[in-house]
Amino acid sequence: MDFDLDGDLEAARELANEIFTDLATLDRVVEAEKDGGGFHPTLWKALADAGLLGIALPEQAGGAGLGMLGLVTVLEQQGRRVAPVPLWPVAIAALTIVRFGTPDQLSAWLPGILDGSAPVTSALEESTGGAGLAASRTPAGLSLTGDLLSVPAAREAAALLVPARLDDGTTVMAIVPTDSAGLTTTELGATSRESRASIRCDGVTVADTNLLPSDGAEVLSWSRLRARVALAALQTGVCEQALQVTAQYTSQREQFGRPLSTNQAVAVRAADAYLDTEAIRLTTRRAAWLLDTGQEDAAETAALVAKWWASRAGLRAVHATQHLHGGIGADIDYPVHRYFLWGRQIAFSLGAAGATAAALGDRLAHAAPIGAPS
Repeated sequence: MDFDLDGDLEAARELANEIFTDLATLDRVVEAEKDGGGFHPTLWKALADAGLLGIALPEQAGGAGLGMLGLVTVLEQQGRRVAPVPLWPVAIAALTIVRFGTPDQLSAWLPGILDGSAPVTSALEESTGGAGLAASRTPAGLSLTGDLLSVPAAREAAALLVPARLDDGTTVMAIVPTDSAGLTTTELGATSRESRASIRCDGVTVADTNLLPSDGAEVLSWSRLRARVALAALQTGVCEQALQVTAQYTSQREQFGRPLSTNQAVAVRAADAYLDTEAIRLTTRRAAWLLDTGQEDAAETAALVAKWWASRAGLRAVHATQHLHGGIGADIDYPVHRYFLWGRQIAFSLGAAGATAAALGDRLAHAAPIGAPS
């Protein structure tokens, strides 16, 4: 593949960079964290008006038709500004509805997603400690009971795209309106300071019209695959900007009569962080390209590789940039600390490095040997 952006993707990158640079300034990000609960409504509206909320969707669905590479390009710019908007979970939900939803579901939910007025967010985190949603059949549809531990932008969303397990062990994917009776939302203090909430469902009824008709396990796997790539793209921007801020700081900060950047240990640490960042970028773009070209099987492996780099190398990079700032890097009000927090949040979302490596190893162990007949 060609890792350079084509004309359309470059235009999308420049547009996204302009919007995030203008609206996601440090002061506005801090304001959104403190007064907006980790959500920047003005920025969200601007992204919708620019058509960036649907950048990955096909044109016939009202999107820009730029696929996962388009989404990756925009998410990199979001990461550079640590901008508190739920772009990746809403984009993945939209892609899933377009791919697996019925025409009625598309007409019901896509307009509000694209104009930003009624986003649908993805609740795709693996359940732990017995949490998760159990589903049982009723005359009215499905009844959902259980907990979702951490859902991005649940308070701002009009609906949640969630997996639930039936008594026979099969998985279904449901679009659950957040104003449903029996659904309770509790705000969480996320590491990244973004809007997140836990969800409790106590007999929430979901009509059959809000159930995706395809096999739920297949839909969930499809969605998580793309979510991993999206998170890796976000991590690329986070690490890139954190490294740029660090380069500026160490070039200006003097110690013993010379800039910190002239210290060999500092230069080597920064170089390692740069290599880690580029590894995340290249593996992420490859995974997105494989998805856009229909190479789903290869993309599953590539997405795990990209997410592993985003988790292991991303965490290593943001640790390095914080450490290279010395004592001021530990100041929670200093800008570089915010990149450290985002890097950690992304690293542990949808599987930390160890869990991702285990999933990758399992996949490779069951893959056909190179050169074997298919």
